[in-house]
Amino acid sequence: MGLSGLPDPRPQRYFTDTPGIGGSLKVRPEDFVVEEIPIYEPSGSGEHLYLGIQKQGVSHGELLAVLADRFRVRESAIGYAGMKDKHAVTRQVVSIHLPRGLPAGDGELRLDHDRIAILWADRHLNKIRRGHLVGNRFSIRIRDVEPLRAPAAHASLREIAARGMPTWYGPQRFGYRLNNHLLGSMLVRRQWNAIVDELLTTRGSPYPAHQEERRRLGDEARWAEAHELWTVADRSERIVCGRLARGATPEQAIRRIGPVTLNFWTSALSSAAFNRMLDERVACGLVDQLVDGDLAWKHDSRAVFAVDGRLLASGELGPRLSAFEISPSGPLWGSRMTEAAGEVAKLERQALRELEVESAQLDAAEFAPDGRRRPYREQVSNVDVEGGFDEHGPYVRCVFDLPRGMYATVVLREIMKNADADHGGGPGAGWLLEESMAGDGHGG
Repeated sequence: MGLSGLPDPRPQRYFTDTPGIGGSLKVRPEDFVVEEIPIYEPSGSGEHLYLGIQKQGVSHGELLAVLADRFRVRESAIGYAGMKDKHAVTRQVVSIHLPRGLPAGDGELRLDHDRIAILWADRHLNKIRRGHLVGNRFSIRIRDVEPLRAPAAHASLREIAARGMPTWYGPQRFGYRLNNHLLGSMLVRRQWNAIVDELLTTRGSPYPAHQEERRRLGDEARWAEAHELWTVADRSERIVCGRLARGATPEQAIRRIGPVTLNFWTSALSSAAFNRMLDERVACGLVDQLVDGDLAWKHDSRAVFAVDGRLLASGELGPRLSAFEISPSGPLWGSRMTEAAGEVAKLERQALRELEVESAQLDAAEFAPDGRRRPYREQVSNVDVEGGFDEHGPYVRCVFDLPRGMYATVVLREIMKNADADHGGGPGAGWLLEESMAGDGHGG
């Protein structure tokens, strides 16, 4: 199978058997509201200015650029716990390193921006780091659905709250062309020319129709002309095209994109392998069960421990699984990831191999994440559902809290079960686990 034929990285299974309610997501930005749940409150003093930010229709990159310009700092001086969706109303906390106070001449905190607002400001001792949040609270209106479907949505959410939700990565992890994992695979293999083709020509993944002309120019290596058509929203494409127009080699041009994006591509590769493995756990009913060779995830400490036949036979794992103290974990590949044992380890490597990369290649790659384990399920809490009408028509509104790292779109996909929420169960599921694990003993 060639690189262009890599498996679809999105979830290919459904977790629940409840009927979907259908409908449409993100018809209006204000239908999708996200608010961070912070770990701590600012202390009131320190070198870092904490800002409560609300944005609508603004990407993470644009937010950083606006704040850097407003406070006259480098983007590296800005801290954030997570990147929030562009097509939503989002509320989050950012930090800005301003040990000497506001820039000279600024007596008040304000932003000259119609889609970004400062809600409050305070001081704290440290920069906000990625993951410095408990989770996120979501309030989401599903449109194009009868309000009488609210009880069905509530039934799905109650089941998810009781059993936990599989921690699939949502489609946004893989980009609007669903090719971030493909770029990651090429990057690990140092296939610089293939990356150029994927980014800038017609010879790669499907692309929007409005990009046809610039990609045709790329087919003919007319980089200077193509560069004029790429916009600031197409950051990676514009950088590479511009550098090629100046005579850079493909490798030199791609490196100019910067390590943040290049590392993200390889992270997307690991995410695709994780989704592939999780599909198989769902297919075999092993999302909330442990098997010999697994690494069990402890939800309180985010640590793992090895599971073997002796531990399974002891009977102590079942109650801990039922109480949501522990869960099975899956691989996010990288040099520091703890590997599973036995048959589980073989199956995890095979899931990565389906993406045409070996674990040793990813471990040795220049642009690669450190690697870690990720639980195959997480708790969804504080659920509520209502149906109603407003000036824009009928809706079903779903409210729930998710731990950090979870995707609301994955939960909504389970409730809606239609193409708008990302397509459902695909062919070929069960290719890894059904023979190897389905009959094994497991805790609980």
